[in-house]
Amino acid sequence: MVADIQKKITDAFDIFDHESNKTVDVREVGTIIRSLGCCPTEAELHDMLAEIEEEEPTGYIRFEKFLPMMTRVLMERRYKPVPEDQIVRAFQVLDVEGKGYLLPEELSKYMTEEGEPFTAEELEEMLSQALDPEKGYIPYKDYASLMAAEET
Repeated sequence: MVADIQKKITDAFDIFDHESNKTVDVREVGTIIRSLGCCPTEAELHDMLAEIEEEEPTGYIRFEKFLPMMTRVLMERRYKPVPEDQIVRAFQVLDVEGKGYLLPEELSKYMTEEGEPFTAEELEEMLSQALDPEKGYIPYKDYASLMAAEET
């Protein structure tokens, strides 16, 4: 079990280890963590980085520090994705008229002005996945099933 988890972590890390020197750019760590099925908030990600960064930050994270921290996170099943029904309920809260969909401008407003605001790039990526191009709106039940990751 631990060996399997550590192999998954190693494989994910290696994809971003462009110099093959057992380091990755600190800005890539969130992507690596999310590729392993964990969905920490930005604040939780910041805490994780603080735990594994060098005392004098270099802009790089070393594999030998990342592996034990990420192994613990996966073993404890921390930061698991939210189930589909909870995602749908969250969208339903935003859909005050109960239409079953959101308009792109409604979703953009919520995603950039509330909670942990999305960057323009994150919003564009979300809309590219969520928006039904033929209808011009976001049928959020369909999108929620895309967002919900399978439990492994």
